[in-house]
Amino acid sequence: MTAIEITQPGGPEVLKPATVPVPVPGHGQIVIRVAYVGVNRPDALQRAGLYAPPPSASPLPGLEASGVVVALGPNVTRWQIGDKVTALLPGGGYAEYVATHESHALPVPEGMGLKEAACLPETCFTVWSNVVMRGRLRAGERFLVHGGSSGIGTTAIQIARALGARVFTTAGSAEKVAACKGLGADYAWNYRDEDWAAAIKAEGGADLILDMVGGSYLPRNIRSLADDGRLVQIAFLQGPKVELNFSELMVRRLTITGSTLRPQSDGAKAAIGAEVERHVWPMIAAGKFAPVMDSVFPLAQAAAAHARMESSGHTGKIVLEVGG
Repeated sequence: MTAIEITQPGGPEVLKPATVPVPVPGHGQIVIRVAYVGVNRPDALQRAGLYAPPPSASPLPGLEASGVVVALGPNVTRWQIGDKVTALLPGGGYAEYVATHESHALPVPEGMGLKEAACLPETCFTVWSNVVMRGRLRAGERFLVHGGSSGIGTTAIQIARALGARVFTTAGSAEKVAACKGLGADYAWNYRDEDWAAAIKAEGGADLILDMVGGSYLPRNIRSLADDGRLVQIAFLQGPKVELNFSELMVRRLTITGSTLRPQSDGAKAAIGAEVERHVWPMIAAGKFAPVMDSVFPLAQAAAAHARMESSGHTGKIVLEVGG
């Protein structure tokens, strides 16, 4: 089959087409003929040599895909050959076929195409597990997500809004600020020329912050939290090291936590997937949440898709078309 390999650590240009074996499903696994695959920041980190895949995972990039089930491993019970699914992957999505555990696949929402469905797993699993399961967001709380125009951001805004939270976000341009407000953000600030930390503090502070920036944002996030507030960290685009005064955690009873999705066990991901199907899929059916699409590239142009993502010019998700 045709796939996109990382030929060496480096920039987008190191992504090259290659011919590799079709995966064989293991115990509890299915093989999907890929229609579309989502492009995510961890793919770029893996390409750059900064995010090694788990030992049992494919070395190919690609953490989510949609398509049709074409093979079943031993003890697969939920799926049949021919089923349309969208799935979280341990890796290997930049290819014509990919294997994943059957419990990490979900049915394509009714009325949704495979292109849009490929945008769902990585962001929905990440947002639900961190904002709701870990961050305990509740109706009426003030929720701040940084990078509101990203795939994670556009997902978090809509899900938090559907849960009844007041939603605040940051973005890098007037156009992106407007897009975030259009998705339901109560307030959106351009982080390039507005003091978002002071602005949300004036609103009473955030009960929950979802951050993937890190670096200089960490002390500002702490200052921006309301008493008893929670900060959930899911990435460090500005770096993980910074000086912090931890006395505020005790005085104001703050919580700092975080997670990464890919290294978690099959069972943990299955539990997240069950929660997503139970709670987020009805939001889609009710018209309260839909993936925001930025652009579609052919699989062979994976390098261009990565360049688009790393330019930060996109709003929403970038996908690769594999089988259409």
